[in-house]
Amino acid sequence: MTVSTIPDMVATQDRGAPATLRESTRSLVREALARAIDSGELPDSPEARSVEVEVSRPANPEHGDLASNVALRLAKPMRMAPPKIAAALASQLALAGERGLLASAEAAGAGFLNLRYSEDALEATIDRARADSGVWGRLAADAKTAGQAGIRAGRHVNVEFVSANPTGPLTVGNARGAFVGDLLSRVLEAGGQRVTREYYFNDSGVQVQKLGASVLAIRDGHEVPEDGYHGDYVAALAPLLGEDILAGAADDEAKAWAAGRWASARIREGIEASLERLGVRFDVWTTEGSLHDDGWVAQAMERLRAGGHLYEQDGATWFRSTAFGDDKDRVLVKSDGNTTYFASDIGYVIEKFSRGYDHLIYIWGADHHGTVARLRNAAEAMGFDKAAVEVILTGWVHFVEGGEELSMSKRAGTFIALDDLLAELGVDAARWYFASRGANVNMDVDLEVARKQSSENPVYYVQYAHARIASILRKAAAAGIAPAAALEGSGLLAGGPEGTLARIVARLPEVIEDAASAQETQGVTTYATELATAFHAFYRDARVVDPEAPELSSQRLALVDATRISLANALGLLGISAPDSM
Repeated sequence: MTVSTIPDMVATQDRGAPATLRESTRSLVREALARAIDSGELPDSPEARSVEVEVSRPANPEHGDLASNVALRLAKPMRMAPPKIAAALASQLALAGERGLLASAEAAGAGFLNLRYSEDALEATIDRARADSGVWGRLAADAKTAGQAGIRAGRHVNVEFVSANPTGPLTVGNARGAFVGDLLSRVLEAGGQRVTREYYFNDSGVQVQKLGASVLAIRDGHEVPEDGYHGDYVAALAPLLGEDILAGAADDEAKAWAAGRWASARIREGIEASLERLGVRFDVWTTEGSLHDDGWVAQAMERLRAGGHLYEQDGATWFRSTAFGDDKDRVLVKSDGNTTYFASDIGYVIEKFSRGYDHLIYIWGADHHGTVARLRNAAEAMGFDKAAVEVILTGWVHFVEGGEELSMSKRAGTFIALDDLLAELGVDAARWYFASRGANVNMDVDLEVARKQSSENPVYYVQYAHARIASILRKAAAAGIAPAAALEGSGLLAGGPEGTLARIVARLPEVIEDAASAQETQGVTTYATELATAFHAFYRDARVVDPEAPELSSQRLALVDATRISLANALGLLGISAPDSM
């Protein structure tokens, strides 16, 4: 492969070729290094041939589109000054051809290699974005597309998230897992991985009985137990509880369990409706009870016992978690014969892996940090790869209004329900807020700013750019000017505002690759904002619809159309709408 093979370098995804300009460039630098060694221009050694070649965007765009520090990394094994190594690599890249992926490769500074894309490569990429508009930016499920970001394309992943107990409406605190899990699932899929979304309901814990006791107390005119549930939603359920639900319950405890199961089922319906409104879907719904009923908890216990990882003490059954680095052993079966939540957790691990997943991801709240080590230890003890069990802990969400933090408590009934948040902010603004922060970062949401449909709220700024482009395309159509069928060979992207905008459009596959690798989405919101800003600057400096210059207008419209596609796909990746008018 040489620099001159544009069709190979900017290939369509179904051919399994590198999906990003960055990965294509990295391949060229690797090949240039091999040629320099083979020709004797650079000294040979196993370490030199196996060095990791990385390319990244330089802090100063004047230095080029990408830069590599590979010469600095080769200085020791080659016993040569980095500037000389960089010069040799730049020479090899120049010899490969003047036209192609790179317009220039230059040695700079202490040994950096500065690389700049050619007009041909940018034009071919813009044309590809328009031709593959529905999937533009997404990576194929092929290991060849993994690139330096290190994602594992083709991996089958189970993402379990939300999993709020059905004892009350979905609060914003619980719902952060919904945002994080849904966004993560989207970027993993866009990165070429297969994802199953799963919700786990704890339907057999004591909190269900407490919920039932609370509903019964209100229905019968009694005080709600101190450790019960006091929210308005409980009072709303109470008059709906019929005696038929309690039929067969012999005592107060049995009645509380019956009422609790009924109430939790009703609450679960509300949770599912809230998630649907948010645009979150699940492929699998699993209950704790099913893990016991279907024998998965027993199977997990048997596997641990067979491996010598269980012991009996004080009438209880313990998992020898300390053998795997935990600070203490963990109880699986209590002295009264009841299993712990942890027993259900390990049954769930073996049940999930039985379905053929390569990797399990759990999205839990920060208050579950103590459970992470024991879960992964149990997975290892049962013979699974510990690294294949991953837990992402979400940070806390604090809401601020009028400069004051709002207090939240589910039991006390003082919380912001997800439905209330969506009614206040709208789905798009809420999604943007959560997508623009790291999953494990505590975040403050200023409700006053979030409510504003203006440039103060970034999501509306990005959506406005998309709507403005749609308006421009309509205006052009009315003037009889259509976007050019292709830009290749047009010379439009030689520089100026067109070249600047095209370079940002071309980065979308890299942004998605990085998001899938980091398992975070704030890079996508940053990119969308940057692209919207670049478009507004381009539109300010370049007359797009000019009846007196129809050919130039047609070419600029093609670039504008590719920008529209990139904005829509970036927003779509976040589950946010891309309106044609605002």
